[in-house]
Amino acid sequence: MNVIAEQLLFPEGPIAMPDGSIVLVEIARGTLSRVSSEGLVEVIAELGGGPNGAAIGPDGDCYVCNNGGMMFHRSSAGLLYPGSQPEDYMGGSIQRVNLNTGNFETLYTECDGVGLRGPNDIVFDEHGGFWFTDHGKIRDRERDVTGVFYARADGSFIEEVIFPLEGPNGIGLSPDETSLYIAETVPGRTWAFDITGPGKVDLRSKRMLAMMPDYHLFDSLAVDAAGNVCVATIINGGISVHSPDGKTVKHVPMPDRITTNICFGGEDLRTAFVTLSSTGKLASIEWESPGLALNYLNK
Repeated sequence: MNVIAEQLLFPEGPIAMPDGSIVLVEIARGTLSRVSSEGLVEVIAELGGGPNGAAIGPDGDCYVCNNGGMMFHRSSAGLLYPGSQPEDYMGGSIQRVNLNTGNFETLYTECDGVGLRGPNDIVFDEHGGFWFTDHGKIRDRERDVTGVFYARADGSFIEEVIFPLEGPNGIGLSPDETSLYIAETVPGRTWAFDITGPGKVDLRSKRMLAMMPDYHLFDSLAVDAAGNVCVATIINGGISVHSPDGKTVKHVPMPDRITTNICFGGEDLRTAFVTLSSTGKLASIEWESPGLALNYLNK
């Protein structure tokens, strides 16, 4: 494992760019940032709230799921832990950021009159639209019930496609884009749905791809070229890799109990870039199979 950058403020949402840099969010800093191949960090945009997942769209801009902010707690060991909804919670949103200028705009804050609570992870399909999860927020004695949405990149259309789910987090597409994968955090399980058209799934096709036997939480995910679903795993820190039929599972340990996300880049997409959030690090590790090329980024 190679540590590329340190002292990041709860990094998430990594994107391996063609120039070798990594665009990611720093949730506790409220920024979209860029990490150079030498480990230098620059702020692209100060988005406020809690920027979370990110993806490159058909126009080359970066689309960010903003969860509206969360409380953070620094442990005596210096580790950063996320908490519940903060007093200055600004509501959830989808933001579009120009990577050259840092200018940004808000595309969506609600769907059918219901406010977005905590948008979390995002993936673009071949039709130019994007799927995203709304993880919701946690308060002292209650938790939001949320789901999965599909939206157009021009801000003209948003629809809630799957509801309800329990803390939906990571989201991804199979290589042929016929299956949608969704990881739920607290139950620690990954679901698969059949995609029937742009922004459409067969709800009757819902099937459990994986549920680990030990105590763990699932975070964001990426898919490799072979169709394996690679889910960032909390508590048992690392990446849990599930075969597309759900029959085989392996765990790649990482040195952070709060391992939150993974993306693929480098030559032939054989390098995995992983966010180690409680320790504030971005790390890379060689992966045994190439990652899946993403629409509008490296496909």
